Amino acid sequence: MQALDFPGCDQLLAMIDRAVSSDCQHQTTDCIRNGLAELIRTRAVTLPACVHEPVTDHYARRELYRCEKSGYSVVAMTWGPGQGTPVHDHSGVWCVEGVWQGQLEITQYALREQDGDRVLFEAVGTQIAGVGSAGSLIPPHEYHAIRNPSADAVAISLHIYKQALTCCSMFQPEADGWYRKAPRQLGLDEAA
Repeated sequence: MQALDFPGCDQLLAMIDRAVSSDCQHQTTDCIRNGLAELIRTRAVTLPACVHEPVTDHYARRELYRCEKSGYSVVAMTWGPGQGTPVHDHSGVWCVEGVWQGQLEITQYALREQDGDRVLFEAVGTQIAGVGSAGSLIPPHEYHAIRNPSADAVAISLHIYKQALTCCSMFQPEADGWYRKAPRQLGLDEAA
């Protein structure tokens, strides 16, 4: 896939390329997280116009680049007011997420027990992440939910995945902290 052409794209991809050359996923995600936060804060990168357009009925996932050599994927997500995800995982794939515009509410969950496709989660922390903040998820610590807490503002985040994230598990709440696990194929919205 060719990268969309946007100001600072080369700088973003060069930073990621340097980071993924490490064999240590902790070192890789630390480098990407710090580099991404710096690029956002200094406004060294301007995301393409398509990223600023929310989709009415779901948060938008737009792949901006997929590296053929290393396999990593760069996805911009556009969160309309109140849009969010259920509790989900990343199918064992590390990810670095940075808030580009607006705010996101991120809740981390710890898996306490599993019984077939039922899992017991405990919410272990919620944070409001603002512009320039970045975090990473490294399996097995990957269970989380994200939402735009604003009633009227659009939020944008940039996600760098070890590889293209095409599926994950979603967890629907039942009772007393238990959730039912269900596989989900992830689509992409048009990026132009």
